[in-house]
Amino acid sequence: MSLFEPAPLSAAPNDRRPLADRMRPETLEEFVGQAHMLGPGKPLRQQIERDELASMILWGPPGSGKTTLATITARRTKSDFVKFSAVLSGIREIKDVMAAAEKNRRYGRRTILFIDEIHRFNKAQQDAFLPYVERGDVVLIGATTENPSFEVNSALLSRAKVYMLSALSTDEVITLLDRALKDEKKGLGKEPVVISDNLLRQIAIFSNGDARAAYNTLETAVAAAPRDEQGGAVVTEAIIEDAIQRKMLLYDKAGEEHYNLISALHKSVRNSDPDAALYWLGRMLEAGEDPLYVARRLIRMASEDIGLADPHALEVAVAAMQAVHFVGMPEGNLALAEAAVYLALAPKSNALFAGYSEVVGDAQKTVTEPVPLHLRNPVTGLMAHFGYGKGYQYAHDAPDRLTEMQCLPGNLKDRRYYRPTDEGFEKKLKEKLQAIEAWKKRYAASSEP
Repeated sequence: MSLFEPAPLSAAPNDRRPLADRMRPETLEEFVGQAHMLGPGKPLRQQIERDELASMILWGPPGSGKTTLATITARRTKSDFVKFSAVLSGIREIKDVMAAAEKNRRYGRRTILFIDEIHRFNKAQQDAFLPYVERGDVVLIGATTENPSFEVNSALLSRAKVYMLSALSTDEVITLLDRALKDEKKGLGKEPVVISDNLLRQIAIFSNGDARAAYNTLETAVAAAPRDEQGGAVVTEAIIEDAIQRKMLLYDKAGEEHYNLISALHKSVRNSDPDAALYWLGRMLEAGEDPLYVARRLIRMASEDIGLADPHALEVAVAAMQAVHFVGMPEGNLALAEAAVYLALAPKSNALFAGYSEVVGDAQKTVTEPVPLHLRNPVTGLMAHFGYGKGYQYAHDAPDRLTEMQCLPGNLKDRRYYRPTDEGFEKKLKEKLQAIEAWKKRYAASSEP
């Protein structure tokens, strides 16, 4: 076998490779997921089918198909395929492979160089690829789980198209698992496997969009399952729990339980119950919920149920989201827990929510009057000629930093949307508003003839 001869994708009958490797798709038609870039008529698919490849970076989470897509691409385009590991390879290996690729090109053979975990290469190692990519000695396909904008050199990045892969959906993972159960040649179809649709779905949910993790769980469970009288493997919930080394919780991120649990978390926070908030949060995270989804909901709670009663609540919620994004899971679970408890114990006010809801109602039901001329900026001389900005009062020039200028449209004059409560910081805001109202009344009284 030459340096550039691709390793066979189909396994021999006695091959004992992991199920995830045996079930790796060999064609685009077998590939599951990433329809946004591999669906019929999509640019990347057309490039592959027309054999018009350019260097690219495949950016996506583990198990989303980056290595598989690179291998299929090499097969479909009849290119030599070299798989390079950023973990195991150094400058010397890079130069050896590049020299061989350059020689190969002179004989009319194109080389696809696949670099797994390209973000692990340092700047010098990445720079070593540049001249070969520029000359067309190789078509570079890099795979990374990290944002290429931060982890790949700008010079290399400018010569490659970045494609963002998504984590597989629950249904897509189920499709792959079902295929593995039925495939007698490469999968588990040689013997009957008794497993319920619900358990397959739970495996898919716990895999969190990672096809490799789902295959590994299924393979481990089938190997550990007892055999019935017909020799079939009987996979139970207890066996799945042993395979994933955690208790299975009833949960479906796309089903009713998803909405039930987030509702329970939200209502617990609103009711200032930190214990219940922690419990429902833990139930969701331990069942495999997307932590960034939970973070987004906590941010909503901070605005809807606390608002300006504690302006720091939103800061805490946003900081928790950033922490989860930065450190990942499971380390990020405590940041979410901290935010949930803080929100639960914060003073509560829905004044902002109520006020904005009234704004939405007025915007939809009343005539949308134009912005008053005195509030418009006279950017050009013509605009000033037509009265833009005429009558505008600059508050900083007023002694009390207040003017009698009306800022709402005429049909909503004196409308009140924000009505602060006496909770937390809003009590001070309420006092401030009352002082402003008192000033306006004094001004109006002093202006009467």
